[in-house]
Amino acid sequence: MKQNTLYLVIGALVVAVIALGIYVYREESKPKGVELKIDDKGISIQQN
Repeated sequence: MKQNTLYLVIGALVVAVIALGIYVYREESKPKGVELKIDDKGISIQQN
């Protein structure tokens, strides 16, 4: 049973590292500057 718990902990850590990597990649690949969006709600301007 201890070995199963160890595999579970290692698996959870691997999933956490992969999720963090995806998050960092998406944040780094966002364009810098100003985002202008025009839709049915009107015009919105957001600074990145």
